[in-house]
Amino acid sequence: MAVHEFDAVIVGAGGAGLYAAMELSRQADLRVAVISKLYPTRSHTGAAQGGIGAALGNMEEDHWEWHMFDTVKGGDYLVDQDAAEILAREAIETVYDLEHLGLPFDRTPDGRIAQRRFGGHTHHFGQGPVRRACHAADRTGHMILQTLYQQCLRQNVRFFNEFQVLDLLVEDGAACGVVAWEILTGELHTFHARAVMFATGGWGRIYKVTSNAHTLTGDGAAICWRRGIPLEDMEFYQFHPTGIYRLGILMSEAARGEGAVLRNRYGERFMERYSPTLLDLAPRDIIARAMITEIREGRGIDGKDYLHLDFTHLPRQLLEEKLPDITSFARIYLGIDPATQPVPVQPTAHYAMGGIPTDVWGRVVLDEKNTVLPGLYAAGECACVSVHGANRLGTNSLVDILVFGRRAGRDMVRYLREAERVPLRHNPDSDAREQMERLLRSEGKEKVAVLRQELAENMMEYCGIFRDEAGLRKMLEILGDLRERYRRIRLDDRGRIFNQDLLEAWELGCLLDVAEATVRSALHRTESRGAHMREDYPKRDDENWLKHTLLYRKPDGTFEFRYKPVVITRFQPQARTY
Repeated sequence: MAVHEFDAVIVGAGGAGLYAAMELSRQADLRVAVISKLYPTRSHTGAAQGGIGAALGNMEEDHWEWHMFDTVKGGDYLVDQDAAEILAREAIETVYDLEHLGLPFDRTPDGRIAQRRFGGHTHHFGQGPVRRACHAADRTGHMILQTLYQQCLRQNVRFFNEFQVLDLLVEDGAACGVVAWEILTGELHTFHARAVMFATGGWGRIYKVTSNAHTLTGDGAAICWRRGIPLEDMEFYQFHPTGIYRLGILMSEAARGEGAVLRNRYGERFMERYSPTLLDLAPRDIIARAMITEIREGRGIDGKDYLHLDFTHLPRQLLEEKLPDITSFARIYLGIDPATQPVPVQPTAHYAMGGIPTDVWGRVVLDEKNTVLPGLYAAGECACVSVHGANRLGTNSLVDILVFGRRAGRDMVRYLREAERVPLRHNPDSDAREQMERLLRSEGKEKVAVLRQELAENMMEYCGIFRDEAGLRKMLEILGDLRERYRRIRLDDRGRIFNQDLLEAWELGCLLDVAEATVRSALHRTESRGAHMREDYPKRDDENWLKHTLLYRKPDGTFEFRYKPVVITRFQPQARTY
């Protein structure tokens, strides 16, 4: 067993992890490691296309208070407003930091950072759309990854690429490291650290149609849940309106920000019925529900379960300059030229609003009193701070991962100036080793790929955009059956070297955990709010449900819900219309 010693270990090399690592590495005496199951520039932050929201006001009047209001209203008032204020205020400084670090933003004719419209972003507290999304064509996330990775390399951050983290080490009430599996060799490595941060991304792979990469399997959230840390607001999972039909690959909201519109089989711009003010730039939950309603009522294209995203009225030059990636996706994956033909789209599973609970410094908390677990941090999609509430606005994912990744990095510096190193227990990798050996030795007949497919198809059917009690209870039965069958899997590859079969089997265990947390939380919340649409409880219920859920899995296998109040500072809950 290899043992490595660092001051801070960060799990995940997306925007949140890299920003935190960069902040830590500015302290010359701190040894910082980043562990990633991928090469860093392949992290899923690179899939964020359209932009990062910040009220720079470069194109028209804008203010951080409007951004905060849009975030709170977009999240259907489940957003913690102290966190939303930090997000909106610090987004501005963060974007200028990125510019100074070398990120090649698009520019206005006079040289300022260019901005475009995005769904749910408004001026004067909801009066109309505003240009707030700062962008680098439709490759904004990719440019962020490249910029931060280069800065981390420059500052001597140590990277362990293609290492899969399997376990979190907690001793004497403090986080003190992780255990990881080196994919290339099959060896286990223990990373002993004074501070640990999870920035492991989301879990869209619990669904059949998703914009998420194959690697987004909820690893960090599942590991924390197994160690007794609750998961917050897991019932809120966002479906992006415009994934490529059947594939789920994203047609960024930037498309609608540049003027593309949604049409049904009759060519109608149907969002006029659902959101008369913001139309195709309404928040994602509203558009996704509208699309499914159109399809359910027989207005899908050719009577099928997709609609059209229409670019054909836009100049070809605009498509080539502002939306080069997504127009090329349409050509590559569908053989369609968006300049002359509409693109078939359907809602695609996109973003987890819940996750590992944290405070505004990224410190992981254990209960409704915000009791901190010393030394453990989380940021990015795997974390719930909560700035997205029941529905995330477009561009706020990049704001979230960067603002709170940066804050977590800065607080880890503070913590490391005070904290002593906690000794490791004897054989710290024993639990992780048992997990991998059990999977390798399993003599059943079940195939991992079959179980993953059944999980994803059933989650789409019973825990998707529309939900009800009968469907959610059915999904719990299916999850019980899948768990039983998971104990009887058999791997085709029993070797140790670059065993993808073993990796996918271990990931399936994480998918089952986060799916179960999602379904149980969705069944528990008997109201409709944001992305959580219960057809048997269609109204928002502020009297009973203006609160966060914390779901615990107890050692005896039972589950417990606790509740945390929503922080309300400036904006009282009101009817959510657009």
